[in-house]
Parts: sequence; structure tokens; C-alpha cells
Amino acid sequence: MKHFPEFMRNPANRIASSDQATPGVEGYVFEGADGSQMAFWTCRETAASAAHTHAYDEYMIVVEGCYTLIVAGERIVLAAGAEYFIPRGTPHAGEVQAGTRTIHAFGGHRADRVSAR
Repeated sequence: MKHFPEFMRNPANRIASSDQATPGVEGYVFEGADGSQMAFWTCRETAASAAHTHAYDEYMIVVEGCYTLIVAGERIVLAAGAEYFIPRGTPHAGEVQAGTRTIHAFGGHRADRVSAR
């Protein structure tokens, strides 16, 4: 599979560009009843995200491609199938190769939809 299924890419769930931490990324978001979120991202170009923290835990898995997570100065290369847990308050950044797809679960509200703005 080279793309997330069409129902996951419904325009009503598209993440607003102002909530994208990485240039050239397309994302879609779904909410849990407890305020948690799942995000599905496809990176169209090789790019980097600046260091940031969240007030909630984050779990990520790389579906396709390669994502290099940077935590406490350590570069953690995550290839397809690799997963990582980032505890709340942990500063982290990343570098992503074009064509990479990732799934993230957040223990809180991470992103707003385009239509929510």
C-alpha cells in the first residue's frame, strides 16, 4: 500500500497547515472520547521538524519510509515497522524522508482540522 485508505484521508479530517510541525506533510486526525487523538501523516518531501514538547504522551509507528527521531541529542532511526513512545514533556524533533507515512497516537489534543478554523 502506498497511501492510507481513502476513508482515512477524508477532507473533513484534514489537519490545518498551521498545526503541521513539518513542512510538506499532509495529515488527518481522529479523536477519542477522552480527548486523545490519532494522526495519520504522509510526508511529501524530505524535511525536519523543530524541537518541541507535548503536555501528553505520544506513540508513533512508521508505516513506510524512514523517520529519524531526535531525543536528548540522540538520533533514533525508525524504519518501516518501528515504533517509539515519547513521554509527555520530552523535548523531541525529527527528520523525515520524502514518501514516509507515520501513525501517531496522542494522549491529548494535538491538531485541529482545516474545517475547525
